[in-house]
Amino acid sequence: MDENRIQLFEDKRIRTAWDEKAEEWLFSVVDVVGVLTGSPDANNYWKVLKNRLAKEGNQSVINCNRLKLRSHKDGKHYNTDVANTEQLLRLIQSIPSPKAEPFKAWLAHVGSERIDETIDPELAIDRALETYLRKGYTPEWIKQGMEYAF
Repeated sequence: MDENRIQLFEDKRIRTAWDEKAEEWLFSVVDVVGVLTGSPDANNYWKVLKNRLAKEGNQSVINCNRLKLRSHKDGKHYNTDVANTEQLLRLIQSIPSPKAEPFKAWLAHVGSERIDETIDPELAIDRALETYLRKGYTPEWIKQGMEYAF
């Protein structure tokens, strides 16, 4: 695990770690909860939310891994719940906070797009083309990549 990354969201620090084995980023749950709720005690907010989710049977969110991450307050390392991207997105859906609403709206939009793409795969190809163009790739590069992919 590589713990040397700090992500910023609205000038708030979110500790992250790269899991080489799983090839995915892990995010400090308490940091995300703190940002999305504005709670002065994000640890307690997460503890209460985790208990509520457990009672509801939401195991995918509460079965978080724990890593020793450096504390923002004293610089010492403590075991901290971390979540991968999928768990984090599920967690955001469970947070009743106005700050979480833009994320929830975005998740609903992206989910709707992906369902549409399942019905009509050409939509996924169109979205990929638009994304590559926005990132500055040339149409020639995109065409070559698409020919290689298929």
